[in-house]
Amino acid sequence: MTPGAASDGHDLLELSAVRLVDMMRSGDLSSRELTQAHLDRIAAVDGPLNAVVTLDPERALTEAAAADERRASGHSLGLLHGLPMTHKDTHAVAGMRSTFGSPLFADHVPETDDRIIARLRRAGAVSTGKTNVPEFGAGSHTFNEVFGVTRNPYDTAVSAGGSSGGLAAALAARIQPLGEGSDMGGSLRIPASFCNVYGFRPSLGVIPSHGEAHRSAWLGRQGPMARNVRDIRLFMAACSGPADGLPGLRSMSGEEFAESGPASLRGVRVGVTRTFGTEMPLQPEMSEAVDRAAAVLTELGAEVQEVVVDLSAAQEVFHVARAFDFAAAYGEFVRASPEQVKEEVVWNVEEGFALDVPRIIRANALSAQLQDECDRLFDSCDLLLSPGCQVVPFPVEHRYPAEVAGVPMSTYLGWMSSATILSATGLPTLAVPAGFTATGLPTGVQLSAPHYGDALLLRRAQAYDEATEWPTVAPGASKS
Repeated sequence: MTPGAASDGHDLLELSAVRLVDMMRSGDLSSRELTQAHLDRIAAVDGPLNAVVTLDPERALTEAAAADERRASGHSLGLLHGLPMTHKDTHAVAGMRSTFGSPLFADHVPETDDRIIARLRRAGAVSTGKTNVPEFGAGSHTFNEVFGVTRNPYDTAVSAGGSSGGLAAALAARIQPLGEGSDMGGSLRIPASFCNVYGFRPSLGVIPSHGEAHRSAWLGRQGPMARNVRDIRLFMAACSGPADGLPGLRSMSGEEFAESGPASLRGVRVGVTRTFGTEMPLQPEMSEAVDRAAAVLTELGAEVQEVVVDLSAAQEVFHVARAFDFAAAYGEFVRASPEQVKEEVVWNVEEGFALDVPRIIRANALSAQLQDECDRLFDSCDLLLSPGCQVVPFPVEHRYPAEVAGVPMSTYLGWMSSATILSATGLPTLAVPAGFTATGLPTGVQLSAPHYGDALLLRRAQAYDEATEWPTVAPGASKS
């Protein structure tokens, strides 16, 4: 394939990040061509989706030209050489408007990159713009007062999930093949489930994300989303590794994710849970998604069976940790300008300020119990399969589902328990596409592994990916 004769931009953007980077390294494709195709795709499809909310074409094409020059000059090239990428709007990009979805930061332009952005750029990514988020990333439905709501490419009447909903929609709409998100209570995994893509929440410290002022925070993670697992592994190879100024965190090298090929699933013990030993309600369509994924794993040689597990302690652990983190991160904004902060954030901050020492001590004790239960679980299985979400994508007009399978939700977090329970465990977890409902909406499941089993989890999941290829079913295509 000769430069300039690759194919039209839409066809290019059907390709994986791995393939596109290989083409740019070999000279079969330039970063300028790919970046222009990316920008053209945004112009063609993003209007009704509202996934990309800030765009800087001039900067993007300048960076793409610099990437092409680096290759022409024989310089060493990063693992993401020349790859155009929008960034989650909760991540600061130097010189680019970064609003966090908040009216308080509607015109904010940071002077420095967040660590994850710096790592992506060091690996050769071209920064083109920002994707939409809920205000301060709170909640798993992407809407805010600055940019409005993001819609699902498979059905624009329903949610794309959140808080990485803009990225998930961009991936599904073939705007880009790979991007970065974050996940405190499902913000990578729920939008992946809603939009038929993969989203990976790594073990603590594998991708360092916190500055020195937030060393005690452990609940939130940053990680990749993509339409295939090979691209997830490429991202991890590019962005993993220790960070200066963050001692005490266990790290994994990028090389651990670069080992070629998938791992066989033959003989791998997969435990299945639908409710984690809790009273968590679940729509029937999501239970059926677990069945579909379990059948694929069985066909690939895995030993799949239902397991008895009790992760009920996770509910309190998650709520205390999240409330504490919200009070620390957003308390000053809520106290200074409560009328300019959405009600769910105000509630979560006030929950944090209301924490007392006995409750924090109890949550720490429950966290230890939770880790003991996870250790016991993985004595009898190698992977845990669970629902990717409790619900299918819901109407965009709803702030969040008011009920799940007939059970009322008392807070905006209640319907996210399938994700928040695993957040509290800290286990590395991959959101995995699992086919479609009878009405054509995407579904997903989660695969979890023991702590710091990240690389092997992804290699095993690649075998599932290559056997199913669900994300190759693009929006508008037949789901049969």
